[in-house]
Amino acid sequence: MDVTRIDQIAIAVEDLDEALAFYERAFGLTPAYRERVDSDGVEEAMLDVGGVYIQLLQATRDDSPIARYLAKHGPGLHHVGFGVRSVSDALDHLRDQEVALIDQEPRPGGGGHTVAFVHPKGTGGVLVELVENQGEDGDHEQGSEHDR
Repeated sequence: MDVTRIDQIAIAVEDLDEALAFYERAFGLTPAYRERVDSDGVEEAMLDVGGVYIQLLQATRDDSPIARYLAKHGPGLHHVGFGVRSVSDALDHLRDQEVALIDQEPRPGGGGHTVAFVHPKGTGGVLVELVENQGEDGDHEQGSEHDR
């Protein structure tokens, strides 16, 4: 498997507008983009910090993974996203290593990216998202639909 970068550090929040106001006031960070991902039941905002995103996630429905996480744990660190050249290849490698997976196949994620999640029981308690590289240099292409 070819991990190329830390793509994101995701934080579950109760109120996205309030969280964005805090991150701007406290750290001077503004969103690179914001979108609703109905398939995951979230609204997200991505804050670019030197090429690594802080992803703020708010639930948009009570049955979403973020809503369940917030109900159980409250706001806080949710997952770490690793950039990979190919999510499909990364999943094959992890299956060969007998690592527990949440997603068995790549799927669409926020920002038009291809993603898959690795189960925390296979990674020492950390939920990991695999995010397929978009540009040839291993970074996200700029100027896409969501400017990410």
